Amino acid sequence: MNINKKINQWIKLQRKNNKIKIKLKKINQLNKWICNNKDLHHVSGKFFKIVGIRVNSNFEKKKWDQPIIIQNENGILGIIRKKFNNQYKYLLQAKVEPGNINKLQLSPTVQATKSNYSRVHGGKKTKFLNFFLKKKNLIKSKQSEQGFRYLYKFNTNIIINIKKIINIPNNFYWFSKNDLNYFIKKNNIINMDTISVFSCSISKNNQNYCLNSNKQISKWFNINSKKFFIKRKIVDLKCLKNWNINDNKIVHKKNKHFSIIGVKVKTNSREVFSWEQPIIRGKKLAFAGFLVKKFNKTYHYLSRFVLKPGLKTPNFTCTVNTSDINNFKKNKNISNIQKMYLKNFFFNKIHLKNKIFDNIQSDEGGRFYHSKIRNMIIEIKNDKILQNNSFIWISHNQMIDLIKKQKFDIEARLLFASFNFHKII
Repeated sequence: MNINKKINQWIKLQRKNNKIKIKLKKINQLNKWICNNKDLHHVSGKFFKIVGIRVNSNFEKKKWDQPIIIQNENGILGIIRKKFNNQYKYLLQAKVEPGNINKLQLSPTVQATKSNYSRVHGGKKTKFLNFFLKKKNLIKSKQSEQGFRYLYKFNTNIIINIKKIINIPNNFYWFSKNDLNYFIKKNNIINMDTISVFSCSISKNNQNYCLNSNKQISKWFNINSKKFFIKRKIVDLKCLKNWNINDNKIVHKKNKHFSIIGVKVKTNSREVFSWEQPIIRGKKLAFAGFLVKKFNKTYHYLSRFVLKPGLKTPNFTCTVNTSDINNFKKNKNISNIQKMYLKNFFFNKIHLKNKIFDNIQSDEGGRFYHSKIRNMIIEIKNDKILQNNSFIWISHNQMIDLIKKQKFDIEARLLFASFNFHKII
């Protein structure tokens, strides 16, 4: 039997056996959650809360208010690797999440916040957690989460090697690198936390020509960091400008950006069988895109300087980003040069022939409801492209070094990893 066919049958069986039922609910009626004029929080004081922030910046957008998630605890995203007959395989789980558009996706061996693995919810233990509480790791990298949705949120991405024989439950499966390369090209199968872990484990090229030296990139980054600023302060939800906070949900007055809704969850395959929570619902489809070009046979990624309210420091990001690709032409929050790239390259029939990666992945379903991102990479051939001081070419190996230094945001890391899944260690 073809291995992909065998795994597809396993996934199909997991979808059948792992039940989940989601019911939308008013945020002011969520069990064990308190929604007041100040914030939206759990009665335990754990998990996460939603507050308002007021942002002032001289980078692209000037001033705005928005709700944002505060989760002052570090989560663990961990994958176990083991060698079988001279071939490494990776232990992933079929995990249901309330926000998953297709109910179930392939998650890391361990995907848990501290509140979850500390069992604040009173549920079952997190399987295989002890492996990731030890000091010996193959990969261990603390990385930021979505900078427009979380305030200063980090997760620790870990890969460990084991040699011992372990018993795995029916909803866990050992995937080879070939299996993963097959599924990364499919829509909404491998979840974003799994991709995040692998983004910290991409192998370098043996030969790597750099168009810009590390010193030049560092100088460019520092110039932008001094030129632009972003400030934010926490405010009461009731004080948010241009947002409506009512009994049902938190929503932008012009129905832009995202909203916060409530869900009631029942499932047979999580640490607890039922719970209620707020969750972020974005637009129908977001977009993340890289323009890449080979200089002396080395792929370079056109990367952009960015400031985000939820990130403590400036970052590198994709060539283009938008939370609502269907409305990018009218979106005043996207720079004109990004709109030009979208129109002339990513959605131009001529350049689409040079498309080397294109798929749709979901945001993490524990905090985001039916949120999808189209990820695309277009290779530039002989075309000269207009760029300004917010953009710079970064080589494959330089990307890896900068990811290790926590300099790339999550959207760029996920897209880079998705394209380079064949290079995971």
